[in-house]
Amino acid sequence: MCPVDPNSQSQPPEQKENFWVQAARYSQLAFVFPAALIVDGSLALRLTGWLHTTWLYLAGLLLGIAAGFIELIRAVMRDTK
Repeated sequence: MCPVDPNSQSQPPEQKENFWVQAARYSQLAFVFPAALIVDGSLALRLTGWLHTTWLYLAGLLLGIAAGFIELIRAVMRDTK
């Protein structure tokens, strides 16, 4: 009896994903970016009113934009592997 090497397991060939799976994956990008802006912007707006500052709202919007772009880049990098 031959010993079995656990690293030599054959992997199935890559299959083309279903159209609906691809559509769902890419349509999430249309919602992630605005959601990041809305959540961070509304949080910053509340903090601006509470702390009586004017620059905090701008910082929240920039943070939301950065979070949206980071998620966009992650999704693209995940799909190009």
